[in-house]
Amino acid sequence: MYDAKSMKAEEFISHEEITDTLAWAEKEKDNLELIDQIIEKAKKRKGLTHREASLLLVCRDKDRLEEIYKLAEQIKKDFYGNRIVMFAPLYISNYCVNGCVYCPYHLKNKHIARKKLTQDEIRKEVIALQDMGHKRLAIETGEDPVNNPIEYILESIKTIYSIKHKNGAIRRVNVNIAATTVENYRKLKEAGIGTYILFQETYHKESYEKLHPTGPKHDYAYHTEAMDRAMEGGIDDVGLGVLFGLELYRYELCGLLMHAEHLEAVHGVGPHTISVPRVKHADDINPDEFDNGIDDETFLKIIAIIRIAVPYTGMIISTRENKNVRARALHLGISQISGGSRTSVGGYVEPEEEDENSAQFDVSDNRPLDEVVRWLMEMGYLPSFCTACYREGRTGDRFMSLCKAGQIQNCCHPNAIMTLKEYLTDYASEKTKEIGEKLIEKEIGNIPNPKVKEVCVDHLKKIEEGVRDFRF
Repeated sequence: MYDAKSMKAEEFISHEEITDTLAWAEKEKDNLELIDQIIEKAKKRKGLTHREASLLLVCRDKDRLEEIYKLAEQIKKDFYGNRIVMFAPLYISNYCVNGCVYCPYHLKNKHIARKKLTQDEIRKEVIALQDMGHKRLAIETGEDPVNNPIEYILESIKTIYSIKHKNGAIRRVNVNIAATTVENYRKLKEAGIGTYILFQETYHKESYEKLHPTGPKHDYAYHTEAMDRAMEGGIDDVGLGVLFGLELYRYELCGLLMHAEHLEAVHGVGPHTISVPRVKHADDINPDEFDNGIDDETFLKIIAIIRIAVPYTGMIISTRENKNVRARALHLGISQISGGSRTSVGGYVEPEEEDENSAQFDVSDNRPLDEVVRWLMEMGYLPSFCTACYREGRTGDRFMSLCKAGQIQNCCHPNAIMTLKEYLTDYASEKTKEIGEKLIEKEIGNIPNPKVKEVCVDHLKKIEEGVRDFRF
């Protein structure tokens, strides 16, 4: 049944292959010689199969685990340097016709405040985000063909890109909406989206159908095959993810990596990003009701193994996680984080009253963007507001070839420096600006190409003079 090149969900995510893999991993979990071989393979930075990663996930030897964590951190540095890309979610509507039992947007939830932003309200939200310093957004909305048709999404994207407030501009709009048709994906591509993001929630078909008892999302195959339709529609960059806590995490990791293998086998390019959300408390949702929750240590182990199994992909962690977990996750492979996030509809302009909750989940990291940026820099990271690759056409296999060839330092790194300079000049507090200027001075010295360094220094001076939006 298992066929990575198949276009049928139940064949490229084969239940039999996953159960066989998990049984094999359990049998071999104390085979240190085999584990060492897999770790040595991982050191070549070419990735691991779902079987190899599944064995590392059940490894209990402390020395090997420590080696896995160190390798994950080193691979992150090799592919992405010390850059951390910043973004924010923008919730524009929570109307939804699905019955997902883990999401407060589900149709039967009658006491959540239902909201849909007008284009004028979206404009105000975007200005608020620009005034924080954000350049990259992810549109979030429930599935509702009446309230949230594709035309509404397309109009919202056009509105977002049109807004130029002071020195602010949203330069990349990623989209996290329900599985749709090739035609609609083509429309999203034409609208200039960055990454199309869709979480699988769970790869276990039987569990999936129970968790989505009603609505169009109930169709497991249609949902799971969405990324193939997106790529057929011309979208180069797609983002995968599962909602950890719904099903057994070993099953989910295996399915997630099989999905990545499928995209690579069929389209020649794997996922642009992988997200790792966990079930969190929300209106009408109690995470304790799901009996597959994972503790922090297991969660971090999963992140490290994804990093070494799919070394080229960006990894995202949101404000679902608290400050301490996010700090540790950054060391193990995370390359993108949200900051200053609101998960309610219209939440950036008007914080909600307690009795009018429209949030999709409770935020665990409530710090403003300035504080998150400063925190990152104090840990030695380079916050990046860069969107250059998307706007220069370096997407899909073109971005992956750049990443795999190790050319990040001569492209993404100086772009990160310049966008951080923009942030410091336009939005940062004095304390953050002081730390940031010292970091920029240090990071300029890490640009290996002398010509690129020279051009970057010149652009930094022009940013101080008021010019914006330089990019390599």
